Amino acid sequence: MTTSIVGYPRIGAKRELKFAIEKFFKKELSESELQEVAKAQRELNWQTQFKAGIDYIPSNDFSFYDTTLDTAFALNIVPERYQALGISPLEKYFAAARGHQSQAGDVKALAMKKWFNTNYHYMVPEFDDGTELKLDLTKLLSEYQEALALGIATKPVLIGPYTLLKLIRFTGKTTIDTVLTDFVAIYSDIFKALAEEKIEWLQLDEPALVFDLTDADITLFKSIYTPLLAGKQTVKVLLQTYFGDVRDIYSELIKLDVDGIGLDFVEGRKTAELVETYGFPTDKKLFAGVVNGKNIWRNNYEKTLDVLAKLPEKPLVISSSCSLQHVPYTVSAETDLSEDILKHFAFAQEKLQELKDINDIYYKRETDSLSVNKALFAQDRFEADATVQAKVAGLTDLDFTRTPEFSDRETIQKDVFNLPVLPTTTIGSFPQTADVRKNRLNFKRGDITKEAYDQFNEAKTKEWIDWQEAVGFDVLVHGEFERNDMVEYFGEKLSGYVFTKYAWVQSYGTRCVKPPIVWGDIARVQQLSVADSFYAQSLTDKPVKGMLTGPVTILNWSFPREDISLSDSTLQIALAIQEEVLDLEKNGIKIIQIDEAALREKLPLRQTDWNSEYLDWAIPAFRLVHAKVAPTTQIHTHMCYSEFTDIIPAIDAMDADVISFEASRSDLSILDALQENGFRTQTGPGVYDIHSPRIPPVEEIEAVIQKILAKVPVEKVWINPDCGLKTRGVAEVKASLENLVTATQEIRKGL
Repeated sequence: MTTSIVGYPRIGAKRELKFAIEKFFKKELSESELQEVAKAQRELNWQTQFKAGIDYIPSNDFSFYDTTLDTAFALNIVPERYQALGISPLEKYFAAARGHQSQAGDVKALAMKKWFNTNYHYMVPEFDDGTELKLDLTKLLSEYQEALALGIATKPVLIGPYTLLKLIRFTGKTTIDTVLTDFVAIYSDIFKALAEEKIEWLQLDEPALVFDLTDADITLFKSIYTPLLAGKQTVKVLLQTYFGDVRDIYSELIKLDVDGIGLDFVEGRKTAELVETYGFPTDKKLFAGVVNGKNIWRNNYEKTLDVLAKLPEKPLVISSSCSLQHVPYTVSAETDLSEDILKHFAFAQEKLQELKDINDIYYKRETDSLSVNKALFAQDRFEADATVQAKVAGLTDLDFTRTPEFSDRETIQKDVFNLPVLPTTTIGSFPQTADVRKNRLNFKRGDITKEAYDQFNEAKTKEWIDWQEAVGFDVLVHGEFERNDMVEYFGEKLSGYVFTKYAWVQSYGTRCVKPPIVWGDIARVQQLSVADSFYAQSLTDKPVKGMLTGPVTILNWSFPREDISLSDSTLQIALAIQEEVLDLEKNGIKIIQIDEAALREKLPLRQTDWNSEYLDWAIPAFRLVHAKVAPTTQIHTHMCYSEFTDIIPAIDAMDADVISFEASRSDLSILDALQENGFRTQTGPGVYDIHSPRIPPVEEIEAVIQKILAKVPVEKVWINPDCGLKTRGVAEVKASLENLVTATQEIRKGL
């Protein structure tokens, strides 16, 4: 038993589960039919891992929406507003994930945040004073039995109690301290239930241990696990960590009465050093995460073997560094790419083979796969672009500095644009309806001409420009009907990228993304968006925002290279986007939004590493993009679904003129941080949640605006939804935005 993975993708190789869930939402699929699709996906995943020779195969890593939400429901951490709806358990689950609006009731969804330093999003469990912990292991046990019926004994996976307590949002008087004993008791009940089912292993995921831990954090962890493990009965416990190292608690972890500890040797900068310094006990299995679960490049076996050589040989399990849900299913689906390219990639299924290869080399001294791997890494993968590299090397401090100062620009722009108080706008995209997607697909297949394709998109743009004017928006957007994705679209027009056909990765719920792959040096070889923005602006006298994705987000939402630094790769992208910004400005686009939705995504989890390893180059990369524009050009940016409150000074230092934030699901908690830090940038906290299908009433939006104005000066406030609208339906978008404008106009009357 020497190979393991932390988790596996669950959306389906061709997004089968995604499409089935969306049909269920539309009442085109019954609950029983949805369950059959889910069961087929689970069985395929288990059989794939079993055939690949993986020994410790996870179960309960499957989810209809989010595994953190699954754990919350298993423990009855479900707010009363969902319990009271009187709908089926699965519909109640989806109500917590997406919100619900029907005769049964009108409730908002739970908050949604980034899952540590990934592009995956989790639902934030909410614990109110009426919450009573109750155990329901129906899902976990039934999925274990499903796998067992296939002849596969799995290790069920749950979010560990320490991480779960750290993720929970307590909404009343209840605190971690007041529920601690109950948490230990209910996890003890989990051990008992699994022992009764004769389940051998339980994996408890504790990624929160890789943060900077205080003495209080360590005390909390010990106060949970010391009594909990005293009653674990016959169940073997794997305490699994990932996304970094556990330097603050390693010496305590190895003393615990657990049977295995999973450590990340990819992102864990000090993991190898910790094992070498403090050792590893012989009565536990070390699950060594040496195969990268977050990137798609082939593993360099020689480097991995060097890491393993310094570890205690037994008992050692070769594992993925984290769940493989952060990479696509299989390279074999990419029939449009050449073998010369594909041989450098390993998606989830190929990583299973890598684990087996490394295991065989390490334990059985098998050499054939090692020789093939050495030959792969001995060859040059691409031809470097000397011009791009020279541009990056030649950058100076002046290239990152915009003039004049922010306050001077703000005065100039107020005169130039003459916008009303509380200017209204949207984030960028409008619904990508079936006809929009069909038009793009027909053009891609060659079924229609470029002229016909463009004419369709222009008609859509005009339709929505006219609608925005009629409703009364102050700053318009063109709708982005030509764009498949906010990163892939731009990558297709840059050199140095490779694109896949089926390499989908779950972002949240049924939302999937297909990150492009940074193959080589990046350069702009054609205009990216100028023609579309110019056309949209020609239709109206109101300003239309030019819409771009920022360099940090393009890098973070791509699969990056591993042969150069993230900093250098991002600066290459920034120079390319800078050229586009200046071209937009030359063509009369006076407001340019450069989205940095994923600014925080690769921010180190340890605050002590923020500046030296990330912010010191990520923030300047954004400034590089817009540093050369005129003071009369207004630069916007947008950020969403992350914790930004602790990096507000860095965000202000981006030197944008306007920043819009996702804020609705977090109850505008970011406003306090803006106020405390004297945030100078104009801001648009999202006034309603676009990821929920519910339509916010006018009165609700008015209340949100009043809450914003209580903490942000009125002259600094913009009114907008909290994210782009491409995934929503036309009817709900129009109704919601009409309510947004009406609410804003009502508030203006009272100012």
